[in-house]
Amino acid sequence: MTMTVTRRGLLAAGTAAAALTAAPAVAAGDGGDGGGRRLRTGFERLAADGYALLDGARVGVVTNPTGITRDARHIVDVMHADDRVDLVAVFGPEHGFRGTAQAGGSEGRHDDPATGLPVHDTYLKSGQPLADIFTAAGVDTVVFDIQDVGARFYTYIWTLYDCMEAARLAGKRFVVLDRPNPVTGRSAQGPVLHREFATFVGREPIAQAHGMTVAELARLFNAEFLSAPVPLDTVPMSGWRRSDFYDASGLPWVPPSPNMPTPDTALVYSGTCLFEGTNLSEGRGTTRPFELLGAEGVDRRWAEEANRLQLPGVRFREAYFAPTSSKFQGRTVGGVQLHVHDRAAFDPVRTGIGLLVTARKAWSGFAWRPDHWIDRLTGSPLVRTMIDAGAGTDEVVGGWQHELAAFRRVRGRYLLYR
Repeated sequence: MTMTVTRRGLLAAGTAAAALTAAPAVAAGDGGDGGGRRLRTGFERLAADGYALLDGARVGVVTNPTGITRDARHIVDVMHADDRVDLVAVFGPEHGFRGTAQAGGSEGRHDDPATGLPVHDTYLKSGQPLADIFTAAGVDTVVFDIQDVGARFYTYIWTLYDCMEAARLAGKRFVVLDRPNPVTGRSAQGPVLHREFATFVGREPIAQAHGMTVAELARLFNAEFLSAPVPLDTVPMSGWRRSDFYDASGLPWVPPSPNMPTPDTALVYSGTCLFEGTNLSEGRGTTRPFELLGAEGVDRRWAEEANRLQLPGVRFREAYFAPTSSKFQGRTVGGVQLHVHDRAAFDPVRTGIGLLVTARKAWSGFAWRPDHWIDRLTGSPLVRTMIDAGAGTDEVVGGWQHELAAFRRVRGRYLLYR
């Protein structure tokens, strides 16, 4: 895979750079508050500047329950009550603006009971139909503020992508308010999507664990992937370092989806979500989704095989559980629980591959989903075909390193933080 910065990409990157002139990123160690380092989100910085970036604009906000302030108020409620902002519409993604819908659902078109604002549904909408929604809503500036979890197949970053493209088609300006990548932004890991496997769990060729914030992704999307750049402004955080896990932010954690209850879930998700592509439970319907994995007929041998790999930063415990929903609902299954003891050393994607390799070895009933969903999650047939051929963990991980190195080089052009 080769990725280059095109002329339009340079123009788009320049647009984003102009926003940084108005709201410069603060270097690591400087909290921007005159004292010790304290993270301030993009919204906090926007509000502290009197919403100057939105002056004179008719604003629509793409958000969900994670779009909150440090004191746990929703930014829509805050902006709606402030005369300095002409907020005229809200756009909800999967699970909805207020988060009432489960996986694969949304709230539909309605008026928000708290504010009276019209709420429009963006889920599974893209291109001209989504552009028409922005036009009908009467906005001229679309603001995005949603907490991501750092994995290519988590759909909110593709909501970002689709909304940017739709805003371009509708002639709207786009503003991204940044939030932390909860599992750090140290580096990208994992296979890179091949475009022929593009779906809503991966539109464009980025790594499985991208190691970027949403503002950084917006810059990358605008320069590399959109058919033409959208007028883009980004409001970076201050006081965030790429090595920070979510608990360093001091922000409350709001589950961005029903099966992402804690930052611990996000830590493992970019690896263990691969089990959605198998006949094993990925822990949905338990109190530890993506940390518990299993199926009927699995016993202690899987944990034993997984521990023999000596994967960095993690140990595996024989576990038994009965999911209340999804695969094996109401039935007791055996499997493993991940226990991450060293977050800095832990590699979720390598761990996910190691667990697939050992599950296939330890349980004769192992099978891929018949629709080859694993190829959509990993971005190509490479993982599935190598594991089926008997490849070990290191061999599978080695299979994507060339493409990953190419993505890392491109990724570096759009990073905002040290």
